[in-house]
Amino acid sequence: MSPPSGQQPWFWRGHRLDLLAERAVWDPQQRTLLVADLHLGKAEVFQAHGVALPSDGDATTLNALLELAQRFNPLQVVVLGDLIHGRAGLTVELREKLAALPELLGCPLRLIDGNHERGSWLEGLRREASGPLGPIWLSHAPEARSERLNLCGHLHPVAVVGRGADRLRLPCFAFRRGQQHGPTEQQGDQLVLPSFGHLTGGHPCSESEGLWLVAEGTVVPWRIPGPATTPLRHAAAGTQPWSPYVRPSHPDASAADPPCGPRQRRG
Repeated sequence: MSPPSGQQPWFWRGHRLDLLAERAVWDPQQRTLLVADLHLGKAEVFQAHGVALPSDGDATTLNALLELAQRFNPLQVVVLGDLIHGRAGLTVELREKLAALPELLGCPLRLIDGNHERGSWLEGLRREASGPLGPIWLSHAPEARSERLNLCGHLHPVAVVGRGADRLRLPCFAFRRGQQHGPTEQQGDQLVLPSFGHLTGGHPCSESEGLWLVAEGTVVPWRIPGPATTPLRHAAAGTQPWSPYVRPSHPDASAADPPCGPRQRRG
């Protein structure tokens, strides 16, 4: 049975991760839900500087997180940094919501320390340093680790697709393959999560990164990371969204798909 289009499985050295259209990652083996860059209180930070932004973005972001927790029933939820946007946005109301969040989620909430948490105190929520979770290395900014897959945020990756009036900027998951440094040193692979918050910008990805686009409630493979010895390839037009993934035991099929990436597609 095919997975839903809003939940794309991807395997790293046999470890399954599901990329979600809600801009989150579900680790079914470790029963862990991972998100990055919520930037709660961002509107209030802008308001403090005279920019009149509406304050309803936090409710949308938090409700989306609670819906995911209800759907997956995780053992823990991990925020990969930037849960909040800054001290100026930590209103009494937001502090109360954050204090109640673990109970509402129905599981422990862990926060990997991000740059926007600096100088802030969050009652009942310990800010953790980067660290391992099974075969994964958790961090806010990218921190490549050999022998582990680095899951991180911070960059708010987006893909620029199309041309002219059809040009779009779409949030995406970005895969960075580790590079070899000398005969013995191998930099680890990285998977950068899109920002989970609904009031965030984004930074375009490079052509060297594997991409899964997030659009219209689906996750769309765009540039597909195969085995470490093969180049990235574009998803073939008309294929099922999940089918191009190359699992560890699957023979390399990278030559089967003709290139049809952002520069070749027409609106």
